[in-house]
Amino acid sequence: MDLKKLLDKMSLKEKLYQLMQLDSNVIIYDENMPVTGPLQKLKVDEDYIFETGSLVNSFGAKRTIEIQKNFMENSKNRIPVVIMQDVIRGYRTLYPINLGLSCSFDMELCEKCASMAAKEASVDGVHLTLAPMLDVSRDARWGRVMETSGEDTYLTCKIATATVRGFQGDLGKYKIGAGCKHIAGYGAPESGKDYNLSDMSEITLRETYLPPYKCALDEGAMLVMAGQQTLNGIPCVLNTHLMKDILRDEWGFDGVVISDYNCLASTVDHGYSEDHKQAVELAMKAEMDMEMATSCIVNYTEALVSEGKVTMEQIDRAVMHILELKDKLGLFENPYRDADPEEAKRVLGCKEHRDLARIASEESAVLLKNNGILPFSEDVGSVALIGPLASEKRIVGSWWCAYDKDETVTVAEGIKNLLPYAKIRYAKGCEPELDAMDTSQIEEAVSIAKESDVAILCVGEDMLDSGESKSKAFLTLSPAQKELIKRVTEANEKTAVVLFTGRPLVLTEENKTASAILNMFFPGTEGGNAVANLLFGKSVPCGKLTMSFPHNVGQCPVYYNHFKTGNYRTDDTKRQVFKSSYIDSPNKPLYPFGYGLSYTSFEYSDRKISANTIKSGESIIASVKVKNTGKYKAKETVQMYVQDLFGSVVRPVKELRGFKKIELLPNEEKTVEFEITESTLAFVGADCIRKAEKGKFRIFIGGSSEIEPFAEFELI
Repeated sequence: MDLKKLLDKMSLKEKLYQLMQLDSNVIIYDENMPVTGPLQKLKVDEDYIFETGSLVNSFGAKRTIEIQKNFMENSKNRIPVVIMQDVIRGYRTLYPINLGLSCSFDMELCEKCASMAAKEASVDGVHLTLAPMLDVSRDARWGRVMETSGEDTYLTCKIATATVRGFQGDLGKYKIGAGCKHIAGYGAPESGKDYNLSDMSEITLRETYLPPYKCALDEGAMLVMAGQQTLNGIPCVLNTHLMKDILRDEWGFDGVVISDYNCLASTVDHGYSEDHKQAVELAMKAEMDMEMATSCIVNYTEALVSEGKVTMEQIDRAVMHILELKDKLGLFENPYRDADPEEAKRVLGCKEHRDLARIASEESAVLLKNNGILPFSEDVGSVALIGPLASEKRIVGSWWCAYDKDETVTVAEGIKNLLPYAKIRYAKGCEPELDAMDTSQIEEAVSIAKESDVAILCVGEDMLDSGESKSKAFLTLSPAQKELIKRVTEANEKTAVVLFTGRPLVLTEENKTASAILNMFFPGTEGGNAVANLLFGKSVPCGKLTMSFPHNVGQCPVYYNHFKTGNYRTDDTKRQVFKSSYIDSPNKPLYPFGYGLSYTSFEYSDRKISANTIKSGESIIASVKVKNTGKYKAKETVQMYVQDLFGSVVRPVKELRGFKKIELLPNEEKTVEFEITESTLAFVGADCIRKAEKGKFRIFIGGSSEIEPFAEFELI
């Protein structure tokens, strides 16, 4: 396809419509029907509606084919439309929310899940996903932490690479383009409120928040979405330093940059753009290509061109990015790609995909506490199934596309599937709402707990209480749920609390009273079967937290790789005068990054490094022996952390710089090795350049971030 020739024959208006993305819901074409409703409000010209560059949201293969057919028949230049969708954590078959899946520390699993999602989405008419979401976040008050991979940049980078590879690969059959979001710093909103400002140093931006996007683009991601917030006082979508200086010029990204929903128009609300017309002028300078859900570019650019404020060169560059995207997706050759209604019936929700979703849910679960009551025996005679989420399909979690509620397996269904002959009694106990205070149903729950061999207590958030615009000032369970946990655990000491949530919660009281706590986050379609397998020992928990659970909300943001201060509290168990600390709370979280228990136990020994010095261009090996000293075959994520003792800027107390997930039989032992190179030690210095500096380093290897250093070496 000669894209330059195509561009040259397009009129200015045709070009501008290529830079607009609309919701596919508004494309209802009838030649006898004038443009009305949403399109009329957007002031689009019905004669140019089929020059629109992109639609967001697919409503199935059949409708996608119909829409594309209309575009190919009515577009003056026969330019296909690209269909995008937020395929965040599965399409029809949902695997755990991103925050949950990241706890698997399994990059192969992350890639497989993305590949599964791509297959389902592609046959149902999606060309490109607005994912992965790569915002690093350290504040559980922010609702969108559920979409992130947690608080650590290194891990998020690894997941970015695996996910893009799974979605996109070489863009062959059953693959979709990947579009990473939301560049940049969106995961660090002030006070945890969604859409709120992000304000940070250039060092923090480059060290913590930008690297995952670079990794995604290095893997070939085709699109970047700008954040909705202001970054250091300038809306991301208009931020020339971020979008042009770094993304375009420094990184060399020559793909599509799209705004978030209504993002360009909202720069007026921020008080940055005087009006929508100026917003377009500034967006062109920042080299944004496409706006989502608004029509500012279509309505104001012609005037800006005539006034000399926007050039044809700027417009042509943006349009060429859109045309090149469509060409890379193969839409000029085959506008329908993999859309196939009959194949969709076979693929969406198939057994193979459900099996993978169940495995992902099991691998992502984190055992937070266990006083020896888990796993329960499959020979148990009676089970009390209690809680507002015990028989609830909404444990699947938010962010879905073609999700079918009826396909979600509840915990009640999962337990019955596994234990068909056990006596199972159910009591709701209380309502799930976050402000629920009615405790009138608790007595029934206590009664059946007393009369049963074991109790399973399913509590947590409603799935719509986390996600976009779902920020929270309090992170505790509802008063009714807290009372339910207290009463039921008193009635039966063999009570396992199963937690469903989109974010870390404050579980300080529950940690004291419950004998066992299994955190599932929101586990997806096969959540109920996964819970049953985990509780009854068919699967052994192996997940490790990727976001710290605070003792209380006042600690937020709380994260493991913090800096020391000049008055650093060394004893976190008692109040110390003139130290950087709280007088009424520990500094450390309740459950730290990297933490997660198992039904077995692991012994770490013989930690060592191959040399005490390392030169530029060379490497050393850090190793440890890990032995399964328990009774169950199980997996363990071995984590390596490094601390730079002195630098041109202050460095964190430790940083994750390697991890390996291994599986061991009882009494089996393996040696795990990590290579340390100069790049392992690099960081963004005072000059904002990433490099390693000569000096001393400490190394830590263990099963969580709460471990002590065992060796010291020097880069010379």
